[in-house]
Amino acid sequence: MARKTPVSPKKPPAAEEVPFWRRNRRELTFLILFAVLLGAGFSLISLNWVNDHAIEPLTAGIARTSGAVLNLLGQKVTMAGTVIRSPRFAVNIRNGCNGVEAMLIFLAAVLAFPASWKSRLAGLGLGIIAIQVVNLIRVLVLFLTGVYFPKIFDTSHTVIWQTIVILFGVMLWIFWANRFATPPAEPAA
Repeated sequence: MARKTPVSPKKPPAAEEVPFWRRNRRELTFLILFAVLLGAGFSLISLNWVNDHAIEPLTAGIARTSGAVLNLLGQKVTMAGTVIRSPRFAVNIRNGCNGVEAMLIFLAAVLAFPASWKSRLAGLGLGIIAIQVVNLIRVLVLFLTGVYFPKIFDTSHTVIWQTIVILFGVMLWIFWANRFATPPAEPAA
């Protein structure tokens, strides 16, 4: 007579048996999507038509706003396109100094993150405004640095403020992701 052996239920595989890509699917999806969106964003702004019709007008608007604030501070500046000029100093706001790169990094991170579209859109709206406010402060401080401390202008421009604006965008995303990004509803099992 054959003896029946009881069948035990299957145990889930141990964590080390699950492939890396499956264990880290959410994180890998985020990183891949972030890289694709970031690459697409930087490719888009590198097109001459986009630069001429979107980026340059944005940059000119940043120059006008900065110039208006500098005039309120008594700097007696004039603006022409992306140039802010006073009798003591002039600055030309170019790509890399308009906050667009920080906005693209933030935009790609928010869109790639698994959150509800309501949270994403709110984060994008508030984040872009916040990044541009920090960038406005950057332009103002750099102009005043050029007027009153010209010896440290280059270091302040390329090392200090470039880093501050990019880090602000990254920290803003981390803050949004931890505090305000509500995950989309999980499908019922």
